[in-house]
Amino acid sequence: MQKSINGTIFRKMIFGGVSLLDQNKQLVDSLNVFPVPDGDTGTNMFLTMKSAGNEVNNCPDNTFQSLCGAFSKGALRGARGNSGVITSQIVKGMCSVLANVETITTKNFAKAMTEGTKVAYKAVTKPKEGTILTVIRVMSEQAVEIAKKVSDLEEFFKRVLEKGEETLQQTPEMLPVLKKAGVVDSGGRGLIVIFTGFYKALIGETDFSNITFNDGQPVQTADDVIADINNLAEIEYGYCTEYMIINMNKKTTEADIEKLKEKLMAIGDSVLCIGDLLLVKVHVHTNQPNLALGYALELGELYNLKIENMREQNRQLKKKAGQKQENLKELGMVSVAPGKGIADLMKDLMIDEIIQGGQTMNPSAADIAQAVDKVPAKTVFVFPNNKNITLACEQAKGLTTKNLVVIPTKNIPEGISASLAFNPEGTVEENTENMNSAYKNVKSASVTYAVRSTHVDGFDLSVGEIIGLDDKTILAKGDLVNPTTEDLISKMIDESVVSITLFYGEDVNQQDAEALRDTLANKYPECEVTVIDGGQPVYYYIISME
Repeated sequence: MQKSINGTIFRKMIFGGVSLLDQNKQLVDSLNVFPVPDGDTGTNMFLTMKSAGNEVNNCPDNTFQSLCGAFSKGALRGARGNSGVITSQIVKGMCSVLANVETITTKNFAKAMTEGTKVAYKAVTKPKEGTILTVIRVMSEQAVEIAKKVSDLEEFFKRVLEKGEETLQQTPEMLPVLKKAGVVDSGGRGLIVIFTGFYKALIGETDFSNITFNDGQPVQTADDVIADINNLAEIEYGYCTEYMIINMNKKTTEADIEKLKEKLMAIGDSVLCIGDLLLVKVHVHTNQPNLALGYALELGELYNLKIENMREQNRQLKKKAGQKQENLKELGMVSVAPGKGIADLMKDLMIDEIIQGGQTMNPSAADIAQAVDKVPAKTVFVFPNNKNITLACEQAKGLTTKNLVVIPTKNIPEGISASLAFNPEGTVEENTENMNSAYKNVKSASVTYAVRSTHVDGFDLSVGEIIGLDDKTILAKGDLVNPTTEDLISKMIDESVVSITLFYGEDVNQQDAEALRDTLANKYPECEVTVIDGGQPVYYYIISME
């Protein structure tokens, strides 16, 4: 049970939040559904946190006062876009509490989250529920309640994150634009990613590669997007204007900063004006960026200026969306592949998108729909290559606007055979018929190992024994991979087979695979024997016989 966090662990937690957000910034970006994004949410939040992490990295000691000062300063200096600025304010509020503690407990961390929420809400002129603000507010409220009964920080973070995720999933009910697009709030997702990074670093994890957040992609159709961006009249203020004010004039006061905020609200919206007499960060949407800059010059010097024409961004988005529609081809293909070598081969066979998956790693319907949506085609054929994935492929039909056709291949050889029958000039009906016919003419087999002791198909099997099987039945067993594979092929081959292809897995070296190829070539001189580095897990060999 961990009841406190010292400065060393807190430093690691900050880096954990930065690292996990870096890993997931594109996911967060993909959830941004507004016609003219004010920058990319995930990228902006990451750059904000990266700046904070850089300041912490340069911090000479691990006292909370030093770490919190660096964390807050770096976040404010690096804040980009609304999402980044709000994130910096959450950090600022939390650090104002944590800078004064000797160790972090559940109670003072909950207090810090509460202060972070207050500062973030105060920074936004017109707070909107269903956003990152809602997520941090509910998380902080839950944190206070949990801290009354729980002193274990690991349990505390787990429960706070669960509440945050629950709240995030409710954001589409709070904001119609999210519900229409079929996604959760992007800023809220970014916040959950950051706090998950804090938690994982707290419990000592350093490898974040297996941490995933399955939000899928926006489900707006191209027509929806074009309809949204055509509505330029909704963009009342056309210029996204950001800058910092530094080296304040001697006569500038805190009241002047508040007056600046009022002036900006009079000429625009989405106003954020935060900071102190050392540094002020400004963000505003306005039609008069010259005034926004002029008001600021009355307080001090301008730094890091950025002015973007959102109407022109909108026009370019419309142009790209229109071109994308015009450039759609008629037919495309998506296939599931369990290893890099197999995936590379499928790309050579004109497969447009590859989904990493297979036995023990079945992709979801959302994963499949996402891959289908990436294919620039009106109709997309999908090869599940595993009987456990076929149903998910069928369910994916309801998650995409494309015409998704499932060719129910049960293994890699069948998928490859089906893709070879693809005719980009043919009709959907012709290709469906040809692909279904092609994959049924392939003999396939695989070699793996027994995971438990049992008696099946006439064999007494022990854990770890090598087994060879066709689609349904175990046909061979042994202690060594290559002899078992040779035995399996001998029981399946007949006069109709003219080629044998062996896809060797990640647990088989090239030398052994080539030795088996030579053995089979000598044994079956009438057959062409080929070995390919499939790279698949679990299966030593996947075998195709045609």
